[in-house]
Amino acid sequence: MAALVLPPALACGVLLGVWQASSQGGLVPQEMLPSPTRIAEAGFTERDALVRHLIPTLTATVVGFSLSVVVAFLAAALLDFSLLLRRAILPILVVSQTLPLIALAPLVVLWFGFGLLPKVLLVAFVTFFPMVVGLLRGFAEADPEAEALLRSMGAGKWQVFRLIRLPASIPSFFSALRISITYAVVGTIFAEYAGAIAGLGVYMQSAKHVFRTDLVLAAVTMSSVLTLTLYGAVMLIERITVPWLRVERGKVA
Repeated sequence: MAALVLPPALACGVLLGVWQASSQGGLVPQEMLPSPTRIAEAGFTERDALVRHLIPTLTATVVGFSLSVVVAFLAAALLDFSLLLRRAILPILVVSQTLPLIALAPLVVLWFGFGLLPKVLLVAFVTFFPMVVGLLRGFAEADPEAEALLRSMGAGKWQVFRLIRLPASIPSFFSALRISITYAVVGTIFAEYAGAIAGLGVYMQSAKHVFRTDLVLAAVTMSSVLTLTLYGAVMLIERITVPWLRVERGKVA
């Protein structure tokens, strides 16, 4: 565990030290890039407001991501059952990922208002595709000999899917979950930038308008912590539900 945590911790410490020294030494203007200590002080002073804005961001992220998991699983299962449908729908899903998020977010807000729904939909949109692709890839990695054996024993398509193809997709699915959860917070903040009543995106905009770079960076730091926390939660769920994957990947418990 220490071998995994220590190198990035040392790298972050060196980076923060250089940043602090550069800022205090006058190499970078404090108004342009405040020092880490100044950002920490500003964040601590505004901690109540930051937490108040964090809650809507967290809510939209979790609800949108949960919706995306359910819809992605149903869509991937449907595409796996029908080759014709997969050939028809998968290219459309690929094209949908070419839509720029910065342009899509204002449209979603215009269509669905300033409440929770547009943020949930945008999070689901940006996280849906990686999970569908991950599941389809996992389904394709199922052992064909095991499938043939089950079919020879009279198993139907659903039984083959449930007993062979679904378990085979678990490693790819959790890999897709880890990728998608990092997009989820970004999608929420983009939606809040486009239009919202509360959230870290709203707080960043308010701080930017009064030229408080330290508060903007404090909110950015909080969003990064939120992303890392959710990423860690996904990894924890993976370790609890499918602990044998760690052994297969050569990880030490």
